[in-house]
Amino acid sequence: MNAELATNRPQAGRAASVRRKGALFFRQLRKDLFCYVFLAPFLICFLVFIIIPVFMAALLGFTSYDGFGELRFIGIDNYIALFTQDIIFLTKAIPNTFLFALLVGPGGYLLAFLFAWLIHQLPLRIRDYYTLAFYAPSMAGAVALSVVWIAAFSGDRVGYVNDFLLGMGWIDSPIIWLQNPKYLLKIMIVVSLWISFSVGFLAMLAGLQTVNKELYEAGRIDGVSNRLQEVFYITLPSMKPQMLFSAVMSIVGTLKAGSISVQLTGMPITPSYSGHLFINHIDDYAFIRFELGYASAVSVILLLLSFFAMRFAYRLFGEREEARG
Repeated sequence: MNAELATNRPQAGRAASVRRKGALFFRQLRKDLFCYVFLAPFLICFLVFIIIPVFMAALLGFTSYDGFGELRFIGIDNYIALFTQDIIFLTKAIPNTFLFALLVGPGGYLLAFLFAWLIHQLPLRIRDYYTLAFYAPSMAGAVALSVVWIAAFSGDRVGYVNDFLLGMGWIDSPIIWLQNPKYLLKIMIVVSLWISFSVGFLAMLAGLQTVNKELYEAGRIDGVSNRLQEVFYITLPSMKPQMLFSAVMSIVGTLKAGSISVQLTGMPITPSYSGHLFINHIDDYAFIRFELGYASAVSVILLLLSFFAMRFAYRLFGEREEARG
């Protein structure tokens, strides 16, 4: 009898503790109900368009499903096939994506900061015109691609690049740029760098305007002797939130790139898979082959890559507490 009382006493204590915590939670919930009402639209959209699709993609990655027939659970077979049998993924999608991300991600990020810093040095009355000139290509998007770059790299004699090279005598006949596997990925990188001055660029420009000018005067007293030292020791540490936001936007924009090859070539699959990126591989299996389970497995791999890349960005530019979280 005493033994039963001894064993029931801790359980009763734990139950009472749980009830107290539950009551405290609901009391706090009622207290902050007005705040949750304002948060509700965002939370509902985040749940419907982010959490549920990610959860469904993770589940579909373990199935074989064509969107019409019966959904069949196959375990990790999709992932095994992805890394052992999918030659296009291993020899085209992975190398192309990493080369594209390595050049466009850090390259576009550094260019955005460089030109934001240069524009910040200009007089205020003309600064807005230069900002608009650099930001306009990212706003134009597909229109800029079709009007400017497709015309520039047209494969006939009237293409701007061919016309220039023929006029200079550097080539004898027009080059079919966008259908040539040798040039397509390079053109995609150049075009992506050109349209990389987007929201992250504006965030950097705004961050530069928030740096306290008194810090530069204090830096000169402490021995900062040139503009480069000002950038490394004063400017960058003072605008870490903007740099972090720009880094995240650059990572997301680079890893989800893929439509650029379709817009340039006009084909869902680029010649010899020369411009084939992760997103193109997902679109290929999801919307052309209708292998939704396999496409979901590829999208999960892309999600994991994006997550680790953003954790790296938090390590670089986040506060110490954020980097640990």
